[in-house]
Amino acid sequence: MAWYVTKRLFYAVLILLGVTFITYFLMYLIPADPARQIAGRSATVEVVANIRHQLGLDLPFYQQYLRYLGNLLQGDLGRSYVQRSQVSDLMAARIGPTLQLMAAGIGVELVIGITLGIVAAIKRNSALDRMLMAFSFIGVSSPHFIAAMLALYFFAVKLGWFPLGGYGGIEHLLLPAITLGVLGSGWYSRMVRSSMIDVLHQDFIRTARAKGLTRVRVLLRHVLPNAIIPVIPMIGIDIGIFMSGLVVVESVFGWPGIGQLAWQAIQQVDIPIIVGVTTLSAVAIVVGNLIADIAVLFVDPRIDVKHS
Repeated sequence: MAWYVTKRLFYAVLILLGVTFITYFLMYLIPADPARQIAGRSATVEVVANIRHQLGLDLPFYQQYLRYLGNLLQGDLGRSYVQRSQVSDLMAARIGPTLQLMAAGIGVELVIGITLGIVAAIKRNSALDRMLMAFSFIGVSSPHFIAAMLALYFFAVKLGWFPLGGYGGIEHLLLPAITLGVLGSGWYSRMVRSSMIDVLHQDFIRTARAKGLTRVRVLLRHVLPNAIIPVIPMIGIDIGIFMSGLVVVESVFGWPGIGQLAWQAIQQVDIPIIVGVTTLSAVAIVVGNLIADIAVLFVDPRIDVKHS
């Protein structure tokens, strides 16, 4: 176990280095001048050049990147060009709402996805199965922006069941969480259905039935615990996806999280915030996957960590 975790941590470091390098390089290629952005349109050439030197923007790319890595290791994500504040402080103020929405969204999609997957597997090849899989396909294929706008229009504007947006009580959280949950539940329903169908054809299931166990007991005690195992790594992936993919949903619902901060930074070409949010998302994906992989080892001890 210790060797497995150490190896995964080593790979995680390599992945994070790759993500920071690619992100920083892409931001370097953007034809925008942060020094001019900070100084303002009326600033003189000398003022702009002085700001560029202070920020190290006149250095070669590799020196800028190494300088960024050195600051990153010290927890310094840089300073926002537009908001004139430390990126870490801006993200710390937004991380709470994002974690709330992420937890609620994952909870909703697990409830919906696992339930639909179980029903579809039990009713395999029936009209209900085809209908549920069609619903799952529509969910995973729907653009977040369109789905969020439709949900806001029908359930907040037309029906008045939820507030139009904002951040506050549970009533503000429900609609964006349900929207995210419905869109993401398709992946879980399809995975659970496929996994359950595979488990239902295993020898130990036939043995359990031959012993006279009821169908419900076989499903709850033998089929479902084994069919759920592939879902655990998906939850780890979802943690990272939610951290980086809430940009549109948070913007539509006016949710003051990391996603809304990233959307504002993209519109304003605020490079330090964009790089900081991308780095945080990469860390969330890597850590989420690592936690999920370790959790799978405890749930299913049959996995051989020596060859993983």
